[in-house]
Amino acid sequence: MKLWVLRHGEAEPRANTDAERRLTAHGREQVLHSAARLLGQPLQAIIASPYVRAQQTAALVHDTLGFAEPVRTVPWLTPETDVQQAIAELERLGLEHVLLVSHQPLVGTLVGTLEHGHKQHPAAMSTASLAELEGEWPLAGLMTLRALNAPD
Repeated sequence: MKLWVLRHGEAEPRANTDAERRLTAHGREQVLHSAARLLGQPLQAIIASPYVRAQQTAALVHDTLGFAEPVRTVPWLTPETDVQQAIAELERLGLEHVLLVSHQPLVGTLVGTLEHGHKQHPAAMSTASLAELEGEWPLAGLMTLRALNAPD
């Protein structure tokens, strides 16, 4: 399995709710830079948090790649989701090449847990950072971090 984990681009500092924060112009540029790293990859699905900034990020990647399938929106990719729940949901998908678009602290904890097997070493993921993991199964400690790229 190959898994890419993308943190949303830079977002506005405030909105009516955290879920409503939108990408800034700089955030859109960051996402486009990260999306370019996915060109030519055999993605089967783009799966995103329902929060506005993640939806905007996923849409930019979708359009940049000319991806045929629609973005899938799931409730288990929000910032405070338990990492074990996210791993279980990811395993249930049964896909081989997936892009997840989400938020800190989930993205850092997810990448760190998949690589190390525990939450003690989360990956440092700034806005629009893209992690690439590979392994037989999306299970704690069983994936290898192949790359972690930040756009800035």
